[in-house]
Amino acid sequence: MSDSWYKIVDHKMPLTQGDLIFDCPLLAWQGDALRLEGEGSSKVLENAMSAIQADVVVMTQACDIEQEKVENVIVCPHVDLDEHYITWERNRKSTGQNPTDRAWKSHCNAICNGYMWNITMLNECRINGSSIGIRIVFFNEVFTVPRTFLESLLKQRGDSRFRLLPPYREHLSQAFARFFMRVGLPTPIGKKWQT
Repeated sequence: MSDSWYKIVDHKMPLTQGDLIFDCPLLAWQGDALRLEGEGSSKVLENAMSAIQADVVVMTQACDIEQEKVENVIVCPHVDLDEHYITWERNRKSTGQNPTDRAWKSHCNAICNGYMWNITMLNECRINGSSIGIRIVFFNEVFTVPRTFLESLLKQRGDSRFRLLPPYREHLSQAFARFFMRVGLPTPIGKKWQT
């Protein structure tokens, strides 16, 4: 059994869960433009869209894509660990905390061990001359992309891509599910048995 988290697939391979797509075009919302001030709600949404590009991983279940049960594919952004460090360091400094090596290692261990509910970590890999560093996947930003658009984009680019292998693909899916299944109760259960 290979110890690799990924395999490389060419552009002819069908899209599936766990595919990493770099520089993927996405539609995002401009928060300041979302206020309803005299315009119709549809017009406000139309004017608030902006096109961006991000590195993403496909989160939609493989069987739903394969059986064409979905028109839109769910993707989450990911960045290289070094890029995440820059953001982490800036956030620590902005809150008056010291970004020490020990704090960084603790942060990375928390992600790696699944203690950070909104992000997860994917391992680095080197295959046939292609390499990818450790990636941080963000679950608090979720995008949808039309499946036909994504498939035609991959075909047009003609590039190979990294694909997560089982059980790492399912591990990513499970981390995504944990993010969505969190439930905070507004009123806790009365612990009458403790009185």
